Amino acid sequence: MANTDVPDLDTFLEGLRKRNPGQEEFAQAVGEVAEDILPFIADNENYQEAEILRRLAEPDRVVSFRVCWEDDDGNIHVERGWRVQNNNAIGPYKGGLRFSESVTESVLKFLAFEQTFKNSLTGLPMGGGKGGSNFNPKGKSDREVMRFCQSFMTELYRHIGPSVDVPAGDIGVGSREIGYLFGQYKRITGRWEGVLTGKALEYGGSRLRTEATGYGVVYFLREMLKNADEELDGKTAVVSGSGNVALYAAQKLIDCGAKVLTLSDSDGFVHDPDGIDAEKLDWVMKLKLERRGRISEYADEFDGAEYHEGNAPWHVDCDIALPCATQNELDDDAAKALLDNDVMAVVEGANMPSTRDAAKRFRKSDILFGPAKAANAGGVAVSGLEMTQNSQRMSWECDKLDDMLTQLMAEIHEKCRSDGESDDGAVDYVRGANIAGFRKVADAMLDFGVM
Repeated sequence: MANTDVPDLDTFLEGLRKRNPGQEEFAQAVGEVAEDILPFIADNENYQEAEILRRLAEPDRVVSFRVCWEDDDGNIHVERGWRVQNNNAIGPYKGGLRFSESVTESVLKFLAFEQTFKNSLTGLPMGGGKGGSNFNPKGKSDREVMRFCQSFMTELYRHIGPSVDVPAGDIGVGSREIGYLFGQYKRITGRWEGVLTGKALEYGGSRLRTEATGYGVVYFLREMLKNADEELDGKTAVVSGSGNVALYAAQKLIDCGAKVLTLSDSDGFVHDPDGIDAEKLDWVMKLKLERRGRISEYADEFDGAEYHEGNAPWHVDCDIALPCATQNELDDDAAKALLDNDVMAVVEGANMPSTRDAAKRFRKSDILFGPAKAANAGGVAVSGLEMTQNSQRMSWECDKLDDMLTQLMAEIHEKCRSDGESDDGAVDYVRGANIAGFRKVADAMLDFGVM
């Protein structure tokens, strides 16, 4: 007779760590989900008997390969590339490519695992995957980046396809890199097909893709506030980061009447008590997206603004906090500081930006806490819509896409609310996101049998 005993969390994670030694980011991501899913599957014998969670926490495959490239001086470099294909129960693998010195197999496995639940929540037919390399494009010439991308795709192309695995951009992989990658795929295969998303509009890209993650975070926040009989207009917001997610989240916050107080980069953060208005934000966008400057320059440009080197913005008094930079940027001390300052809502724009201790502290409080797998799903949602446009050989206008994104984020919020609401009306959005994302994938896996 099959074993239907549900393991406790510590036992489950002990086994996971044994199978994945040294992969702490992956263990953290799985542990955060398992904490909610293990009690949930205790009431569903089919999920437990089929070992659905154990199977989800073991990627379908992890492809690792060598990437050789030549710099402008003729020196040969050897990097490592990966593609983690976590689960394709509900559709082709879908998830970004990240080029950064911080990329490891553990980081990509955590991202692919999270992507599986995130993609499930969108309601679109997409499985979860992630990939990348420890190559850092910063400081490289266009030709060096081109040679690296061509070498990377020369191996990756055999593992992807429009009905198999559809990568996108991520940290270090923007429109330049996507162009080189797509060009090499087309050269090798002789096919023009929707195998990558995040493409330029000239060759099949989607409008609103650049803005989608940041906009989606604010749309999800707006739904959370509405459910709590609050509104965004007049609220103060602290935002970390100054990449696409942070900048477009800030833009949408401003559009909705909120006052944005901070932005940051890896060197520190800038605090503007007068607020970063639309005109100032436009200056920042040119600084970061065109000139690739540092956020410290903001304090030199605008009177009253202060730059805090080597610090994060979580001690600034605010109503709303949006961590939009990178994983584990917001630790337990930062969480305590936000709560001491009576923060109303914390909504994750980056992937897993709160440490496990910080997330636990938020969940035990009475604030609104929006987890990344729900709140930042807008980016992959519009990537999914790009796949649809490519299949239909169509290009939709911004207004239509924005309406679709707004509706998708409202539907994600409702799924999280429905599965996360307690008898007293309080909503644990983390629990709701984990259960709603798990259920759809788990039911598909049950239908397929043991495989």
